[in-house]
Amino acid sequence: MRMRLAATALAMLAAGPPAALAQQDPFQNRLGGALPSPSITSPNLPPSLPPAEPEAQLSLSALLSGPGTALRQGLAWRIYEDRGDGTRPSIVARSIEAEPHFTLAPGAYVATVTYGFASASKRIVMGGQPTTDTLRVAAGALKLSGAVGDQKIPPGQVTFSVFVPVGTNSEGRLVRSGIKTAELLRLPEGTYHVVSTYGESNAIQRADLRVENGKVTEATLNHRAATMTLKLVAAPGAEAFAGTAFSVLTPGGDTIREAIGAFPQVTLAEGDYVLIARHDGQVYTREFKVESGLDRDIEVVAKSG
Repeated sequence: MRMRLAATALAMLAAGPPAALAQQDPFQNRLGGALPSPSITSPNLPPSLPPAEPEAQLSLSALLSGPGTALRQGLAWRIYEDRGDGTRPSIVARSIEAEPHFTLAPGAYVATVTYGFASASKRIVMGGQPTTDTLRVAAGALKLSGAVGDQKIPPGQVTFSVFVPVGTNSEGRLVRSGIKTAELLRLPEGTYHVVSTYGESNAIQRADLRVENGKVTEATLNHRAATMTLKLVAAPGAEAFAGTAFSVLTPGGDTIREAIGAFPQVTLAEGDYVLIARHDGQVYTREFKVESGLDRDIEVVAKSG
């Protein structure tokens, strides 16, 4: 009997599993239907961004307003970043070339150029492409010199100051002082007040001058003055005493100039003066007159009374 059951079992194994078991899903959910088959999905990637715009070259030049003459020297360029948020713009580039080239990232900028005391500015937007632009500067120039009569004053003896009048004040705002003879002072178009000082005392002349776009205004300011050489001597024509202290006064007693030495020189405007000389505790005086263009020696004789 046992032999017959064993043979039957072997026969069933050889024949394979029953049809119901063979068709059963190995992933079948014992609580219900079949389990879903696993699947692989691609990740959710962000949409691709457009490529960033590259840096590009900005080329600039400057012209004089009016005549349209190209400016080739004396220029100073600055490029400011224009953030548009009201904050103080920062400088991103500089140049002193006549036609500079700047490599800039995309964005808004303000280009400025100064030509002496004149300037111009322009807002420029860079968008990844080379850009060329021109700024127009409204400017002229002053070229000054001094003279006494027909004689030019040597450059080292005269200086000039230039002012912008404000209201009724001709010296309302100082533009620049210490200007030398024949120096080219570049200025915006307008009217300026010029003060010329010959020497270091009271020889001063003034003039109102007009500067026009694209033109150099040349002017000579004529002084009525002379240079006096001061001396304290024991007798007319004698050798001067060293270490003498001199004071030059107006007839009303206002001090114009003080100097120390054997024979100091002072440049004075035309007029009447009083000279006081002090030496070894003694004081000596003399009145004298200055005539325009007549340079001469002024001797004070050291004698009592």
